[in-house]
This record gives sequence, structure tokens and C-alpha cells, in this order.
Amino acid sequence: MKILYICTHNRCRSILFEAITNHLSKGRIIAKSAGSQPVGEVHPLSIQYLNEAGISTEGLSSQSWDEFEDFAPDIVITVCDSAAGESCPLWMGSTLKLHWGLVDPSKLQGSDKELAEAFRQTIIEISERVKALMAIDFATLDTSALKQALAKLGAI
Repeated sequence: MKILYICTHNRCRSILFEAITNHLSKGRIIAKSAGSQPVGEVHPLSIQYLNEAGISTEGLSSQSWDEFEDFAPDIVITVCDSAAGESCPLWMGSTLKLHWGLVDPSKLQGSDKELAEAFRQTIIEISERVKALMAIDFATLDTSALKQALAKLGAI
């Protein structure tokens, strides 16, 4: 199973999803992340709090969804509202597409302690979704049932 997580700037939420999915799935799922308008760098607090959680940040980078045509994801999940409203590239064709919106901890204002808590909470929330994702038996579900099961995870 291959998943492409998309967020407009590909610097925080989609990066967190990529790293956490690859960490928790231990190769069962191959996750990548991209953006429609990538900023070219991963938010430093994303790296800091992934490392704190013991999740590898090796290879994480902010990149365009145009770089993933050959990746051929089974599922594309947008994780920010602006990306959910954008037209996906034609190469995504009939790929299953979903939206799992999250608040962007990198956009919050506050003390270092408040920002740390926001990033930690986002990592927990993403981890819960990925653990629930791992419980789905992909082989036994048709496309419609799979989309329903995945859509429910977006509300966790």
C-alpha cells in the first residue's frame, strides 16, 4: 500500500504524517508527502518533535506533488483545507482521494511550551489515525468500503 499525503506547503502536517506512517507501519505502508506549492524546507519544529518522539526524520524534504507521478500512490490524503480544495494533477486519475484535516501547529502563536504541546498533540493525533489505518484489512475491502473506512479515520 502506498499513500501520498498532501498539504499545500509540505512543511509540517504532511511531513508529520509521512514520518509517523512509515515509522508505525514498519514497511507495510510506504508513505510520502508533497505539496502543491512546497516551500522547500521542513519546518524545524516538525523535525525537533519527531526526533523527540523517536521517529526518524531521515530523508524528509519539502517537495512538489509533480515529483510523485512515478510513485503511483494507492491513496492520496490531503491534510490541510486549502489542499483539499485544489485540483489534483491529472496523473492522480482515479486514485482514491480523501481529506483528513488537521490544525497546523506551525501556524500557532504562543510560548515555546505552548508550541511544544501543540506539536506533541498533533503527533499523538496522527499516530492514533495511523494505528487505526493499520487495523484496516485492505485486501478484503472493495474501493467503496475502503473509502468509507478511511473517511471515518479522518474524524478521529
